[in-house]
Amino acid sequence: MPSFDFDLFVIGAGSGGVRAARMAAQRGVRVGLAEVGGTGGLGGTCVNVGCIPKKLYSYAAHFAESFEESHGFGWEGDAPKLNWATLKANRAREITRLNGVYLQLLSGTGVQVLNGYARLLDAHTVEVDVSADGRIDQQRFTAKHILIATGGKPHVPHMTGREHVLTSNDMFDLDPFPARLLVVGGGYIACEFASIFNGLGSRVTQLYRGEQVLRGFDDEVRHFVAAEMRKTGVDLRLNAGVLAIHRTPQGLEVNLEGGGAVTVDAVLYATGRVPNVQGLGLDTVGVCQGAEGAVVVNDAYQTNVPSIYALGDVTARVQLTPVALGEAMVLVDHLFGPVAGKAARNMSYEFIPTAVFTHPNIGTVGYSEADARKRFGRVTVYRSEFRALKHTLSGSTERTLMKLLVEDATDRVVGLHMVGPDAGEIVQGFAVAMKAGATKAIFDSTIGIHPTAAEEFVTMREPVATSAKS
Repeated sequence: MPSFDFDLFVIGAGSGGVRAARMAAQRGVRVGLAEVGGTGGLGGTCVNVGCIPKKLYSYAAHFAESFEESHGFGWEGDAPKLNWATLKANRAREITRLNGVYLQLLSGTGVQVLNGYARLLDAHTVEVDVSADGRIDQQRFTAKHILIATGGKPHVPHMTGREHVLTSNDMFDLDPFPARLLVVGGGYIACEFASIFNGLGSRVTQLYRGEQVLRGFDDEVRHFVAAEMRKTGVDLRLNAGVLAIHRTPQGLEVNLEGGGAVTVDAVLYATGRVPNVQGLGLDTVGVCQGAEGAVVVNDAYQTNVPSIYALGDVTARVQLTPVALGEAMVLVDHLFGPVAGKAARNMSYEFIPTAVFTHPNIGTVGYSEADARKRFGRVTVYRSEFRALKHTLSGSTERTLMKLLVEDATDRVVGLHMVGPDAGEIVQGFAVAMKAGATKAIFDSTIGIHPTAAEEFVTMREPVATSAKS
């Protein structure tokens, strides 16, 4: 039997990589982990330049509207002003704290953490450019199993003026704060940053080449969110794109397709993400790759090279942090066995809940209406739109949308969608019920918590559309 330095070597210290390394080490196996860099610290995109800082900034962006709405409840006085430098510093301190927590979790279970870029040399060997005392030391390690968990990175298309463009990675430490911001893209990252910076005080223009933002979400949700974002002040322009960007004394002049131009202080391109595979040596080892370099794996997260595995965003399956965490635990059970007394985990990609932190938020689980009709045929739709109780005094015109999709043949709820405050918090609980196969009858028999927005999901009685065959 060959002797290896490690039983498992993980390349990438994001959510999936850290979880796999820690869970494996807890089973007593020897684990090495190389943080490939590019995000600023342990935890990957989510902790450093993704979910966590973005949610913190989303909280910050809500305060301006909350101060304004407070007048309807009797609060008087002028709203305080945003100190952008303070927000940035407080966010940076929290991210540094989380980096330390991740390091403690890894070290506490015996994972050997290497700060450096790693690349594959063969099916069982990695070379790591370890940074120490200001110099780079190349070290080689062998492992029985190698896991690629390097995540994804922002993609910016080639165009004139590309050098002036920012990506989502750059948005948290901008200096100075952009009074005028152009956001290019229509996915959830673009819509979130448009909402956040609009709330923080930027004059935001958002361009998207498609007919509506948030492709892949329920169509009614897409249209509803777009309308609500416009109401908050985002200048959302559809079927629009950029020709070129030039720096002028007045700012960045952005020439638009079809004529016209806008002048802004910063341009964010949120036009998709691609697998982070450059320099990994996949070609050298012969690992099969798909579109944009995504690592191709089977149901056990194994590549065509039997000793090499991959999970998370680098496989371009479902690019969500909790999915990478789930995949990591399944893989560790597969390679090293489940925790004593526990059954081996499995991963289902149906009914994955997700939230989009636009203003207002989106929470969704299950199928869109169009996909539900394709998948199940006859579907009944229940829908409710209303002005939240809070806004009867706040003066805000914000509205909430809630929607249920029910498969006629089984009465099972197969789609649940919400646009409104705390949508993610509300939908998480309903996702458990849907994973358990809850029917509309069960929803109907559940007592609501009054007065809340969430109770609307268990009080919808009249369908708004008849069953239809796709």
